[in-house]
Amino acid sequence: MSPPLLEVKDLTRHYRLPREHLLRPAPVVQALRGVSFTVEAGRSLGIVGESGSGKSTLARLVMALEAPTAGSVKLLGRDLHALSPTDLRAARRDFQMVFQDPYGSLDPRMRVGRIVAEPLADMRVDESEKHVAETLDAVGLRASDAQKYPHEFSGGQRQRIAIARALITRPKLIVADEPVSALDVSVQAQVLNLLADVQQHFGVTYLFISHDLAVVDHVCDEVAVMHAGLIVEQGPPERVFGAPSHPYTARLLASVAQVPGAGQFR
Repeated sequence: MSPPLLEVKDLTRHYRLPREHLLRPAPVVQALRGVSFTVEAGRSLGIVGESGSGKSTLARLVMALEAPTAGSVKLLGRDLHALSPTDLRAARRDFQMVFQDPYGSLDPRMRVGRIVAEPLADMRVDESEKHVAETLDAVGLRASDAQKYPHEFSGGQRQRIAIARALITRPKLIVADEPVSALDVSVQAQVLNLLADVQQHFGVTYLFISHDLAVVDHVCDEVAVMHAGLIVEQGPPERVFGAPSHPYTARLLASVAQVPGAGQFR
């Protein structure tokens, strides 16, 4: 049996806050308290939970954007936080990120072609332009869009540009942090369907961060529920959302207007 594509083990992250009193120790926030999970290649794991549960901290650590207090993140068997800066830059071709805000994540001063080609810094210009054109086509945009600026596109189109930038290196893993929460409801389904098409065509694995249970039920093969820096429940969406075993999951489901039932969004 082949090893998992992504293996997170005992991941812990503490943040020390500014000292509130001269004679007292600085307070510490335990954002992650020993998170472990694996994701097999070509699968999708959804991470759900309320604000402050540790979801975005987990995403940053998986992306090696900051270091853990303890624990490890292994992608293709490599401990990302143990790599040298040079090796980590090379490894980033295998994992990319799609951010929440399609407006703030794209440099308004850069043309779309340059934005999408950013991860291809070591590629010849003619090869890069070919890859950009192919990737824009894969996300439903035109090759000629490479000459435009982000402000010329709608929110949904900008998120397609962000997905193209993440896809340009043909990564094994894409971390999607609330990728549709800033979009109109009418556009969300289009972007989610695009993500599903990208996975089917390119074999991408997703770590999908979201507070929207219906979105995760629609997109993901498995879901992990986070609360206070811990994963309190994990399993197939139809089981976790249809018959939750942890009290926090039950409360989370009860707090949404429409509870996702087994298969309801599939």
